[in-house]
Amino acid sequence: MKQRTFFATAVLALVASCQGCFGCPSPVEDPNLVLVRSCESAPPLIEPPRLDILFVIDNSNSMREEQEAVARELTAFIDEIKNSGGVPTEFNVGVITTSIYLNGRVGGQPFVLNYPRQSGKLRPVPVELADGGIDLEPADAQRLLSGTDPELIPKFARLIRQGTQGSGQETPFEAVRLALLSDLATTPIANGGNQEFLRDGARLLVVLLTDEDDCSETARPPTVSVGDNGAVADCTTNEMSLTTVSEYHRMFTEDLKNGDGTVKEVIWTAIAPVGVGTKAALAVVDNNQVRNIDCPTSNQGGFRQRQMAEMFDSTLINLDSICRTSFRETLINIAQLASVAQTIEIKNVPDERLMQFVITRKTGEVQNCTLSNEGIVNFSRSTEGTTAKVQFGNQCRRRADDQAIIIKMICAT
Repeated sequence: MKQRTFFATAVLALVASCQGCFGCPSPVEDPNLVLVRSCESAPPLIEPPRLDILFVIDNSNSMREEQEAVARELTAFIDEIKNSGGVPTEFNVGVITTSIYLNGRVGGQPFVLNYPRQSGKLRPVPVELADGGIDLEPADAQRLLSGTDPELIPKFARLIRQGTQGSGQETPFEAVRLALLSDLATTPIANGGNQEFLRDGARLLVVLLTDEDDCSETARPPTVSVGDNGAVADCTTNEMSLTTVSEYHRMFTEDLKNGDGTVKEVIWTAIAPVGVGTKAALAVVDNNQVRNIDCPTSNQGGFRQRQMAEMFDSTLINLDSICRTSFRETLINIAQLASVAQTIEIKNVPDERLMQFVITRKTGEVQNCTLSNEGIVNFSRSTEGTTAKVQFGNQCRRRADDQAIIIKMICAT
């Protein structure tokens, strides 16, 4: 009986020799084990976790500086997504805006503007014009970016810069619903939909960027309107008429499903109008303009944004302030939250009792994780039996700064 070792780093590599023993008595004598009879059998391989990344960009008239600040730090964000946790992540990127409608009032006179070319649709990659301008609506432009695209960073940066001609009634929750749970989700991109964005079995990362609170509702026409008095937060005042945050949270955590009927793993994050130090949501009026306390460049208190973030993660590690001077650390933190899956998929799986996962932490500490020591808490095979999903327990939770994962397997010669 020998122990075979496989590495899961940036490239999964087979260690040439078998080593050591797990201990006695020998599992070879256990008739219930499906023991691999040779160390030359196909090794178990960790599949790169898949991640679909959706940025939701506020493109109202106060957001130019914030869009630029995020675009400048995308290299750090992408590097962290690619390298976190000792296993490379395979990912796609799409961008939508917060613009769906503007149910407004000017001087007491109502008006309605609709944004049918946005409204949850993946945005085309903008084209830089010869005169230095940007075409935000180029014909037949790419709408879904792959993590392997050699031009990913410049394309992604142009997508973040969605301009400032969008709606001043920001509805990011409704935009996400339309993007992922309306007919757009089943309509091919070539036909104006988003069908190819959500991939079966992939996790979903949502990143909101906005300086105002959410004003979403599923009703059409919308019931809440916004006026031209900056000292009045209409969406906060009329929050009871909006679709509740809990209902949107229910949709995003129950209605988004994989092909096998299981719910998708959703990582929800936001850079929003909350306090820089406290992440508090508290509206104040400053020079006839509503803003959030400790966030001078915001235009509202981020009550609904904070509530949604807290429903996804009670620690609020997934929420940061739009008023930070730099978003580098914020984006790195978001990438770390998203890039380390606690459930991984493995190919060429023998009997699960023969497998040991060895995680090397940033400090050099090594942790051995098996079903028997509850470092692995769940193991499920595919219906064909060719792949399996492994879920790590609390003592073996993967971290963004892990150096590597090694799979050790008992085999017989």
